Formats: sequence, structure tokens, C-alpha cells
Amino acid sequence: MEKQKQHSILFFFLIAGFFFLFFANISLGSINIPFKEIFQSLSGGTASKSTWEYIIINYRLPKAITVVLVGIGLSISGLLMQTLFRNPLAGPYVLGLSSGASLGVAFAILGASLLPSFLQEIVLSSYGIVLASTLGSSAVLLAVILISIRLRDTMSILIIGLMFGSLSSAIVGTLSFFSTAEQLQKFTFWSLGNLGNLSWTSIYILGICVTVGLLLSLASIKALNALLLGENYARSLGLNYQKSRLIIIFSTSILAGSITAFAGPIAFIGLAVPHIAKLVFQSSNHRILFWGSLLFGAIIMLICDTISQVPGGEITLPINAVTSIFGAPIVIWLLVRKQKMVG
Repeated sequence: MEKQKQHSILFFFLIAGFFFLFFANISLGSINIPFKEIFQSLSGGTASKSTWEYIIINYRLPKAITVVLVGIGLSISGLLMQTLFRNPLAGPYVLGLSSGASLGVAFAILGASLLPSFLQEIVLSSYGIVLASTLGSSAVLLAVILISIRLRDTMSILIIGLMFGSLSSAIVGTLSFFSTAEQLQKFTFWSLGNLGNLSWTSIYILGICVTVGLLLSLASIKALNALLLGENYARSLGLNYQKSRLIIIFSTSILAGSITAFAGPIAFIGLAVPHIAKLVFQSSNHRILFWGSLLFGAIIMLICDTISQVPGGEITLPINAVTSIFGAPIVIWLLVRKQKMVG
């Protein structure tokens, strides 16, 4: 009962922290906008300055929503993969989805010069890049699902996912070797992640994909708890292991694949946030870890994006660099602190 009370208090502070950071993310940037103006604008009124109103509605609000969707999706998919493979180093991209997406984008950006000029414009547009990323990750997803149906050993799927990643990286490297400096620069910018250029239509599509992935993940919580003690134990409880594994892989693919397509490959979040949730909540129950990872993912992503905006400055840092620089020391500190407490 005491543990349950602690969890309730933690969730209360996390929810309060999430809302504060969400508005802080909208408020801070090259132009700082007061919280009062943001509340007024989002509650149906208008901000006192038309420029503030334009910035909030057309730039900062869609970006903040994208940040939350990315943080939630990557954190939950990381939790699913770490439990399925019983491997603390597994992340949302362990199935090779990010590499497949990178390969699709590499073909689009680095190979566009081989196409007629009118096709180049289509392929290199924002939707062309999203389509190329989706096709690349979908091809890997299809291959992984077909293999997972045939293979009984889960570890073999992990190895095959890593092999797909290596193969894709090798092809991307070969394409890069024959590309121009301009093409390489564009591909590098995509690989650093970008959360700020999504239209409302793109956000709706991403939101639907993340919602579907989350619902499938929620439906898998009982299976995830059973898998903590191994495949044989899960089967002894009457779990349809093949079906559960397929649902977990599919939900991870929807979450990680859609996020990579729209925002690029975002590092660290999916790998580290589940560990942070486990260390803070001191629980292995996925009914708690699901919501803990979801909130921590959104909060940490909001913090990282706010830092990347360099409040008061004119530059924007690459989100991938910020997530790793900010997040890695936190995880190291938590793990060292846990070790000292155990010792």
C-alpha cells in the first residue's frame, strides 16, 4: 500500500511537470513569449501581439505536440524491445527499422540526381522524404515479420534485425561515397533529426500512428509481465507466445517507423527512458512502467527540445546531439546511485 502511494505521488509530479514543460517549450526560444499569452492564445482568445499569435499557432504548438509524440512513441517502443529480448541494450531501432528508413532516404536524396528534374522535385520534397523513409522501414518490417513467423528463437530475430541494420548502413555508405557535398549535407541534416517542420496534416498522421502503436502496447501489458520470467514461463501461463511476440514487434514498428519517417532517427530516448522509469519507480510491473515511460519520455524530450532551441539565441542545435549529451550522464548517474544503494 505504501508503494502504491509513492507511485501515485510520483505520477502526480510527473503529470504536473509535463504540463509545465509543455508550456515552457512553447514559451522559450529566440523570442520569449509569456505563459499568460500562451494560455490566452490556446484557450480560444488571441495573444496581445499578432506576431506572438502566429508563432504559437503555426510554429511552436505543432512542434511541441511533435516532441511529445516522439518522446512517448520512442520510450514505449524501447520498453517493449527491452522486455521482449530481455536485453537492457535493446532500443526501438534494434529491428533495423531506422537503418531501413535511412536507406530509403539515402536512395531519395543521394540518388535523386539520376532522375528527371520534375521527379527530383517530388522525391526531394518533405512528403517525398517521408514516403522514402516509410518505404524503407516498411520493407525491413515486412522482412522481420515474415522471419519472426518462421523462427521460434527470439534472439535470432534480434540478430537478424542487427544484420539488416549493418546491410543498410553498408549500402548507405556506398551511396554516400558517390554523392556530392550538397547531397551529403542534406542527408546529414535529416539524420540529425528535425522536429520543427511538420504541417498539421503530418502531425495528425503521426498522432494516429502513435495512438495505434500505444493501444497495441497497452493490449500487450499482460504478455510483457509474463515474458519477464522467460518464454517457457509465459507459455505455462497459457500465453500464445507467437501471437504476443508478433503484436509487440508490430506495435514497435508502427511507433518507431512512423517517428523516423516524420522526424528522422532520434537517439537515446528509446534506449534510456525505460531504464529511468525502472530506476525511479523501482518496479518491473509494466502497468506502472508503461505510464512511467510514457511520461518520462514526453518530459525528457520536451527538456531536450527546449535546450536545443537555445532560449534567447538565434541558433537551433541538432536534437540528436542534445538528447545524447543531456541524457547519457543522467542514466550513468542513476545507475551508479542504484549500485551504491544496493552496496
